[in-house]
Amino acid sequence: MARRNASIADRLGDELRFVKTFATSPLKMGTFTPSGRALAEAMVDHATLNPAGWTLEIGPGTGAVTQVLIDRGVPPERLVCLEYDADFCRLLEKRFPGLIVINGDALKLDEALGRFSERKFSAVLSGIPLLNLPKAKRLSYIESALDRLLSGGNVTQLSYGLLAPLEPLPGRLAVDKSKWVTANFPPGRIWIYRRP
Repeated sequence: MARRNASIADRLGDELRFVKTFATSPLKMGTFTPSGRALAEAMVDHATLNPAGWTLEIGPGTGAVTQVLIDRGVPPERLVCLEYDADFCRLLEKRFPGLIVINGDALKLDEALGRFSERKFSAVLSGIPLLNLPKAKRLSYIESALDRLLSGGNVTQLSYGLLAPLEPLPGRLAVDKSKWVTANFPPGRIWIYRRP
């Protein structure tokens, strides 16, 4: 019962953090509330995970997807989390001991990843609000994330929008999508990006 109460308290705290951040900086948030477990599981279900390899999570927020990744066997010391918000970074470090947390800008991946900029990842999971960005920046970001993948890897992008963050580009970008995850509030879906 004590763990359940702690979990409820954590969830309420996460909700308040998101509302506060959304109120002060709405463009850097995709929504006013953290992703629920169902959407986090859908994100991980569509990722090309290899627990023996490395995984990159961009925009982990309060760690909903991070928790599912760890639950699915990704060791925290092989999970690199790039987060723009310094308060969320501190929360992630406290919540997930051993996790590699980097405070940086996802739109400048080479600079932000530092010593991990040359690392190849099995999967990249992205929670940044791409639809808040101009199309050219979205394409640059997704292509930069794809450049960090091992052969056969993919980028899974969480979105609450009705339209794809990016449409397929023949010879350049292949796109697939999950079903709507209606068990989440607000409902969302996962867009899966690969090289053709």
